[in-house]
Amino acid sequence: MDDQNKNLILATALSFLVILVWFVLFPPEEPPVTQTPPAVTDVQNEAGPAASVPSSADPGATSAVTDTAPVADAPRLPVETPRLTGSISLAGGRIDDLLLNDYRETLDTQSPNVRLLDPVGGPLSYYALFGWAPGGGLAAGDVPATDTLWSVETGETLSPGTPVTLRWDSPKGLVFRREISVDDDYMFTVTQSIENPTDTAFRAQPYGFIARHNLPELTRFFILHEGVVGMADGILTQKKYDKFEDLDVDPQLGAHAETIPDAQNGWIGFTDKYWMTTLIPEPGKGHKQVMLFQPGSNIFQTQTIYPTVDIAAGQTVSQTSRLFAGAKEWETIRHYQNDEGIEGFLDSIDWGWFFFLTKPIFAVLHFLNGLIGNMGWAIIGLTLLIKALLFPLAYKSYSSMAKMKELQPEMEKLKERAGDDRMQLQKEMMELYKKEKVNPASGCLPILLQIPIFFSLYKVIFVTIELRHAPWFGWIQDLSAPDPSSILNLFGLLPYGVPDLGALQIISLGILPILLGISMWLQQKLNPAPTDPTQQMIFAWMPWVFMFMLGSFASGLVLYWITNNTITFIQQYLIMRSHGYKPDVFGNITSGFRKKKPDAE
Repeated sequence: MDDQNKNLILATALSFLVILVWFVLFPPEEPPVTQTPPAVTDVQNEAGPAASVPSSADPGATSAVTDTAPVADAPRLPVETPRLTGSISLAGGRIDDLLLNDYRETLDTQSPNVRLLDPVGGPLSYYALFGWAPGGGLAAGDVPATDTLWSVETGETLSPGTPVTLRWDSPKGLVFRREISVDDDYMFTVTQSIENPTDTAFRAQPYGFIARHNLPELTRFFILHEGVVGMADGILTQKKYDKFEDLDVDPQLGAHAETIPDAQNGWIGFTDKYWMTTLIPEPGKGHKQVMLFQPGSNIFQTQTIYPTVDIAAGQTVSQTSRLFAGAKEWETIRHYQNDEGIEGFLDSIDWGWFFFLTKPIFAVLHFLNGLIGNMGWAIIGLTLLIKALLFPLAYKSYSSMAKMKELQPEMEKLKERAGDDRMQLQKEMMELYKKEKVNPASGCLPILLQIPIFFSLYKVIFVTIELRHAPWFGWIQDLSAPDPSSILNLFGLLPYGVPDLGALQIISLGILPILLGISMWLQQKLNPAPTDPTQQMIFAWMPWVFMFMLGSFASGLVLYWITNNTITFIQQYLIMRSHGYKPDVFGNITSGFRKKKPDAE
């Protein structure tokens, strides 16, 4: 490998190292969490849609509370599905209490199930609510408020195939009903209707909203989006929590708000790293999407607001929408997108800027996991497939490197002839490369291609729930977490645990990071060390620097890197031997341990 080739590889590797150091040590600062008491739960704080009726509705309508009951003490209706457990509060008919049956907070089998929705009363209340804003002929007390006490008309427990119906009779004689059903996964269907048995026509506007009280617990890593996620007619919207206060203040709502006024297809809600709640209007039905923040009560909201409807005398009108509340599982969300017509729903997963790589990489990884039944072996299988796809480039690259070795005697002769004339040397070298059909930069192409693949896989492992708590074998029981073994207790041989070292956890190396360093070191030994002392020192330290830097990365990513290095070593060794060059790996290893003799006086 000539100096130009080595310089390019060195520059690429150092750039990669700088990016890794930046990822670990210098993530952008997150805004401080605003410490406020739990938000109050009156309608003035919750009913954004009820306070935002269209001009055709009654302009005097307000959002006063009628027939209220204490929200925290209201009766509840159980929710029991294969994947969800919880309840619905009859105060407002809000869906506000959900646990995920398939997911626990930690790897401990006794750990509590992950809580998705949380009733009012705690510091992080999180719930969905549907209703009607009063229009022509109706005042606020004529429609159910956000804490109006509903009665159960049919059903005792909400479960798949067993919907429930809530009822509320208004002072005007209107009958409001809300039928709620749920499937085997995470999708609720809410059909709300108004029956008008009177002789008077009325108007009302249906809406739904999701509310989060106070800033939720965040992962706080800048490559991950947490906040509002939505789709409106093919356009993806993402808004982080710290950007809500940058929204313009809506004087009518008294809150920071942003509105998408007319969408025919779409959805909007809140996303966490692995979980999501999303309002989904019927496809093809026009609606308005709103995201807002009420700084006084510290409430975040997403809303879907529908056109005002006429309820003629003796008529019943209804409106149906859906609510997704669950885990962001690729296969489940793809089913809702492809089979149930939710446009662009897979984009609710944060695929990042390299979505054109992360999406197919995860699709293949998911397929291999289904075939093999183990995500760790699936990562190894994915690495084999990637290396197979890149093999033509690798073959060309390693063949070129072998030819470069064959040209070393000619190169030495050129250097002797050119002496200090660098321009003449470069010219003759280019002529030699052209004559022998050798491209000195081709050896770097596989390395350059590996960088976007590496970061795409890093993104996939970091954001997809399928890697969360996914075991490989032995001590690796969570491929999304760093290797839990530690050199500080000789990987469990010494009778004590390893304390949490915080930022210094990087020195608590596990088995996988050490294997990574060794694999990089062996790969270097396919070639003699560079003659330049500075380059020689940098190349000598590089495997061990990467070993420490990647030690705190997800085990799945380190596993990919070890597999990639091992396959690269085998490929390069065999290809170079096929071209008559026999890498002296053992000699290069032993030469690194020999002490250099001082130059003769």
